[in-house]
Amino acid sequence: MKTADNNQANPSITSGKNLSFWLNSVEPIKFSPLNHDYEQEVVVVGAGISGLSVAYNLLKAGKKVIVIEDGYIASGETGRTTAHLVNALDDFYTDIEKYHGEEGARLAAESHTEAINFIERVTREEGIECDFKRLDGYLFLHPSDKHETLQKEHEATNKAGVKTILLDQTPGLAADDVPCLHYPNQAQFHILKYIKGLTDAIVKMGGEIYTETHVTNIKEGELKANGFTVKADTIVVATNTPINDLVTMHTKQWPYRTYVIGVKVPKNSVEHRLWWDTGDQDSKWVSKPYKYIRLQEMDEQNDLLICGGEDHKTGQADDEGISEEDRYTVLIEWVKQNFPAATELVYKWSGQVMEPLDSMAYIGKNPGDKNVYIVTGDSGNGMTHGTIAGMLLKDLITGKENAWAKLYDPSRISLKVTGDYLKEAGNMTAQYADLVSGGDVDSAAEIGRGQGAILTKNLKKIAVYRDDEGTLHSYSAICPHLGCVVQWNAEEKSFDCPCHGSRFTCKGEVINGPASSDLSKAEIKE
Repeated sequence: MKTADNNQANPSITSGKNLSFWLNSVEPIKFSPLNHDYEQEVVVVGAGISGLSVAYNLLKAGKKVIVIEDGYIASGETGRTTAHLVNALDDFYTDIEKYHGEEGARLAAESHTEAINFIERVTREEGIECDFKRLDGYLFLHPSDKHETLQKEHEATNKAGVKTILLDQTPGLAADDVPCLHYPNQAQFHILKYIKGLTDAIVKMGGEIYTETHVTNIKEGELKANGFTVKADTIVVATNTPINDLVTMHTKQWPYRTYVIGVKVPKNSVEHRLWWDTGDQDSKWVSKPYKYIRLQEMDEQNDLLICGGEDHKTGQADDEGISEEDRYTVLIEWVKQNFPAATELVYKWSGQVMEPLDSMAYIGKNPGDKNVYIVTGDSGNGMTHGTIAGMLLKDLITGKENAWAKLYDPSRISLKVTGDYLKEAGNMTAQYADLVSGGDVDSAAEIGRGQGAILTKNLKKIAVYRDDEGTLHSYSAICPHLGCVVQWNAEEKSFDCPCHGSRFTCKGEVINGPASSDLSKAEIKE
């Protein structure tokens, strides 16, 4: 097993230096790249849980489907999740009710509950061994928050159909005076084992999957992939954030980085449960960061305690004076305080979360298109949102009515979130000031091996990386999506766009949308 210091950098496997536990515990899932023109009824772009769930459901409904993936299967954010399966949404039901009314909150609860049931049913019907487990969840009070938050959420959840119970203390935490809200009948699983089962089922039903196939130029009825033309009656873009949309959807959601550690605990020393806190109310970010915790079976002697949190806007870690590496340290210290059985750190990784303005994902027709559908805005509930996408898009594409369609409609306008929108839009706009600011360093000579930085040369912004052999690599630091200056992420060895979340490897290769092309080459002299 690779340790937390592994130096994985293959962008086909994952979108960062660090491997998650899921990716490190199974063989990479890959197929042949697309190498010819193609015509099919439905093409799904993206082979994470969203794209594969859509493909699985459409094949079940009798559609002919191909799936195209830029890297290997689940090489994007699906492989970097913590794989909670919950109807306890991180955007609270109090907010969902405020934005979408009581009926909207009820439909949110219904859809996420059905997503968990769907996964359980598929694991049974397809014979997928993926450590699926039903268990209790606990939303506990953050030190900066008030007990009133739990009381209001208790009322809102029960009204929406999620039966919760207020408790005076949180089971499993070292502290015995932390109140919480108990959510029965939640679940967890091993996401890569589940994904492997879905891919096997898709192929068995006649679906085709192509990996290491880069998609560009998506339009009605046609896209380019590896330079070949793929024609389809229907296109589904399930790429975490849409690569087919230049502006519209990127004004409705915002990219955040989130951090995860995996720490050994002796087997049976911690009971299998799910935990989340109510979020840091003193945070500068609109999306109040919270910690989320679960347990995963690891070996005969140990379980793996997985803890995530310490979120910040993508490309803006330094705005709080806390580096990416230091965010792992914060998580480690918190785990030691709250789970004394924790011993050795064996994994660390980060992921990208798209936070929608009004708490609900965007699943449906891409605004302005007739037969192009998108899945995005998953927030912290990507496993269930991705599964909902499979059920909902199957109905929309086959012409069947679905009660969830309006709630998740990408074209919806949310007038009740104006304050948050102005804060997020203002933050995004402020990033363009980097175009006229100084760089991280004055010259490439200051950049050590294995490190990168942004420098200014002849009024141009240059992204520079020096590899372990000492060779210098340089690219334009201007994101090809909408022209923001990318920032160096020292922990994942990537250049990240602070405006809309596009990310590029240390060699300038695109690994996260909305950008669909690499950083352009830029020559500099040392």
